[in-house]
Amino acid sequence: MANFEYYLKQTLTYQIAEILLGHLKEFFETFGNIAYRFCQVMKYLISLQINRRQVLEQASRFAVDSLPITLSIVSMTAIILSMQISPEMVKQGGKDYIGLLVALTMIREVGVIMSGFAIISMIGSSQASELATMRVTDQIDAMQVLKVSPFQYLFLPRVLAGFIMMPFVVVLSSTLGILAGGLTAMMAAKDVTWLCYFTSVRQGLYIRDINIMLLKSACFGGAISLISSSCGYDAKGGAKGVGIATTKAVVWSFVAIVIIDGIFAVSFYF
Repeated sequence: MANFEYYLKQTLTYQIAEILLGHLKEFFETFGNIAYRFCQVMKYLISLQINRRQVLEQASRFAVDSLPITLSIVSMTAIILSMQISPEMVKQGGKDYIGLLVALTMIREVGVIMSGFAIISMIGSSQASELATMRVTDQIDAMQVLKVSPFQYLFLPRVLAGFIMMPFVVVLSSTLGILAGGLTAMMAAKDVTWLCYFTSVRQGLYIRDINIMLLKSACFGGAISLISSSCGYDAKGGAKGVGIATTKAVVWSFVAIVIIDGIFAVSFYF
């Protein structure tokens, strides 16, 4: 029997199954930890045990520090999009719909998604590495010894700041994207004027789309902060663990905002 178990463990099928089960176990553990910490954050939020100074500090970091890279990425995406579609729309006699197409694309998807990617790359990874460093250097353990809740002091300000500030970042970046798209359309295609472009934007953009964008971006901001903080909180193993936790936070955040975006698309546009 012992020989059978030994040879079984040497097979490729057993090794693949063991790897898959290990990843599946890790997935459910991570998801469960994120859900549990979300409940803890909501408990302190409902009871209004909020450190306003920490929230303002994290809000400044989330919005102001990330704004240059976010505006750059979204505006360049809008420029590329407008550069591709404007000449073709003019050829097909659809120059009056260029602004509508760019605006709807920016408001419904591109502005929110690209802003989320930029926030993850800059702020999410930073939050994860910060909490991971605190974990491996025993600073979080010291907080718990002093009867300070990490969920109230570390998680709540970051999640609340992300939820509140992400819509402002998305509004600014999407507005700049629409303006950059209009300027590009004028340069890339003939007979496209500012009046033609913005008349098309005004006719095709509805308050409903803007409200959905704001709600979606708020969910993105809260999810990015929660996931990044949670992955950093679980770090272990010194400097290598900090790197693993940061990578894990980025990957999980990317997957999360795509899933949330899909849920919003099915709920409001399907």
